[in-house]
Amino acid sequence: MILQALAAYYQRLNESGSSDIAPEGFERKEIPFIIVLNDDGEFIDLEDTRTLSGKKLIGRNFVVPKEKGRSGSSAWQTTNLLWDHYGYIFSIPKSDKFEDIEMAKKQHGTFLKTLEKLKGRFSDDKEINAVYSFISTGDFGKVFSSPLWPECRKIPGCNLTFRLEKKFSIVCENENIREIAMSNSRQIEDNDENGEVIPKMEGKCLVSGEYGHISRLHPRTPILGSKSNAKLVSFQKNTGFDSYGKQQSFNAPSSEKATFAYTTALNHLLSKDSRQKFQVGDATTVFWAEKVNRMESIFADIFGAANKNNEPEQDYKCLVSLFRSPESEGRVEFASKTKFYVLGLSPNAARISVRFWYAGTVGMIADNIWHHFNDLEMIKGSRDWHDIRLNSLLRSTAFGEKDEYIVPNLAGDTMKSILNGTPYPQTLLSSVLTRIKAEQSKKDNNGKLIQNVNYTRAALLKAILLRNSRFYQREEKDVNVSLDITNTNTGYLLGRLFAVVEKIQENANPGLNTTIRDHYYGVASSTPVTIFPRLIRLRNYHLAKLEHKGQVVNFEKQIGEITDKLTSDNPFPTYLDLPDQGRFAIGYYHQRQEYFTRKDTQENNIKEGICNE
Repeated sequence: MILQALAAYYQRLNESGSSDIAPEGFERKEIPFIIVLNDDGEFIDLEDTRTLSGKKLIGRNFVVPKEKGRSGSSAWQTTNLLWDHYGYIFSIPKSDKFEDIEMAKKQHGTFLKTLEKLKGRFSDDKEINAVYSFISTGDFGKVFSSPLWPECRKIPGCNLTFRLEKKFSIVCENENIREIAMSNSRQIEDNDENGEVIPKMEGKCLVSGEYGHISRLHPRTPILGSKSNAKLVSFQKNTGFDSYGKQQSFNAPSSEKATFAYTTALNHLLSKDSRQKFQVGDATTVFWAEKVNRMESIFADIFGAANKNNEPEQDYKCLVSLFRSPESEGRVEFASKTKFYVLGLSPNAARISVRFWYAGTVGMIADNIWHHFNDLEMIKGSRDWHDIRLNSLLRSTAFGEKDEYIVPNLAGDTMKSILNGTPYPQTLLSSVLTRIKAEQSKKDNNGKLIQNVNYTRAALLKAILLRNSRFYQREEKDVNVSLDITNTNTGYLLGRLFAVVEKIQENANPGLNTTIRDHYYGVASSTPVTIFPRLIRLRNYHLAKLEHKGQVVNFEKQIGEITDKLTSDNPFPTYLDLPDQGRFAIGYYHQRQEYFTRKDTQENNIKEGICNE
C-alpha cells in the first residue's frame, strides 16, 4: 500500500509536468561544487553552487543520472555517470588510513574506465572528451589550489560534476548522457556485488501488478539520522530471508519502473526544501494527497514547527479557525473524499523503519483535527502562548523539553491517535504527569515564572481524559475548559484545594522563592492522605499572617466550598490513579488561572477607570 501510493504520487507529479520531479533514469541530487573546464579539458574554475538556508550552506539540486546501487567490499567497482564524490573523481581518500587511500585509488580507476567507455561510444561529443582529457591527465593541482577546495573537503563525500565554461548546463544533462541513463534503466543485465554480470529477473510486480524486470537492489531514500545507504526496501543476501531460490529483493518483487517511481517520489518528499515533511520526535514525517488539495499546503503548519517568518500565535490561530467553523470556506474544501497519506519514517541501522502509516481521506483528517483542537481547548493566561502544535505537546513530556528525551514511539503513537481520532497513548498521560512531578517552578530570562503545571500540559491532560471518556463511553464528568465548581471528582477537588492553600501561602509571604508546590506537589497528587492533613493545619498559620481580613474570609469560603464536596468518610484517599492525578493537575491549573483572571480583570478595570464597589 505504501509503495503503491508513492508510485501513484510520482505519476501525479509527472503528469502535471512538475519541474521538481526527475525523468526516468535520473534523480535530483545536491551537487555543492561544479568543476568548470574549457573545450580542451583544462581546469578553469571550481564553482560553488551553495546558498545560505538558515544557518547552513545548501548545494543546488541538479538532475543527474540516477545513482548506482553499490554495497559491500566491491562497491568501488560501480560509479555514477559523470558525477560522484571526490574519491571517484580525484582519488581523494576519506581519511589517511592505508585502506582508505587504496580504496580511493580503485574508485578513481573505475571512474576513469567509465569515461573511456563513454569516449569510445561518443567520440564526437566535445563535453565528454573534455571531461576525459581532464581526468586522464591525473593533474589536479589547479583544483586543489582553488580557494574553494578546502570548502569541498569539509563536506563528507562531497559530490562534484562537470560543466564547460561556455555552457549553462552540466555535462550530465547532454543528450548522449540522457540516452545512456534511459537505456541503463531498461538494460536486461545487472551486476552483483562482485561485479559479475547476471541476467535480470522478470516477474509480476507487487506494486503495479504488471510484468517487467524486477529490481534486485532498491535505491537509497536517506532520512534524518540514518546512514547514507538507508533504504525503505532492502534484503540482506543469504541470511535466511531467501525463499524458493530467490535472493534479496526478488523475494518481494517490485518492477524497476515501480521502484524508480516510488523512490523518486519519496526522495522528492524528503528533499531539503520540501514543504511536505516535518519532524515528529525521531520520525521524519511526509504526507501527500492523490490529487492537489489545500491540506497539502497547511498540514505541516498544523503539526510541524512554527513558521519563523510569521507571528507564531496568530498564524496558529488562523489555522485552527479553518477547522472550528463548519460554515468556513476551509471546512467546505476539507470535506473532500480525496485520499490523503501520512508516512512516518525513522532510522534503523542501514534500513528505514516505518514508524506509522495513515491512509484516509482529507475529510476524515479534517474532522479528526477538529476533534483534536476541540479536546485541547483550555483557558490560558494573557501571557501564555497559544501554540499547541504536536511538537510542543510532545516536548512538554520530555526532560528539558528536548526532542531527544521524548519517550521512544510516543511521537508516532500520538500522531496515529490524532489522525484516527482514537484515544491518545497511555504513555502520553504517564509522561506528562512524570514531568509535572519532576519539575519545580522556575523563572525564565525575563523573570517570568514558569510553572510545572503550565498551559500546554493542562491542555494535553484535558484532551487525554476527554477522549478516553468519549471513546470508552464512561460516565465520569468531563473536564471543562475553565474552572468548574460543580465538578465533584476527588482528584479535581484536591487539585483545587492544593492551589488555594498555595495561594494563601504566597499572599502571606510575598516574594517567596519556593512554595508548597515545589516540595509537596508529587506527594499530594498521588498519595493525598500523607500530606493534605498537614497542609490544612499549615494553612491556619498562613491565614493568621494575612493583614486583610477580607482575604481570610474569601479563602475560608473557597476551602469550605471545596471540602464540602469531598467524601466525608474519606476526604483524602490513600492513592489517586493516573486519570485522577491528571484531574488533580487540571483542578490545580484551573484554580490558579481563576486567580490570574481576577487579577487581570482588576488591572484592566483600573486602566479603564472602572471602580468595583
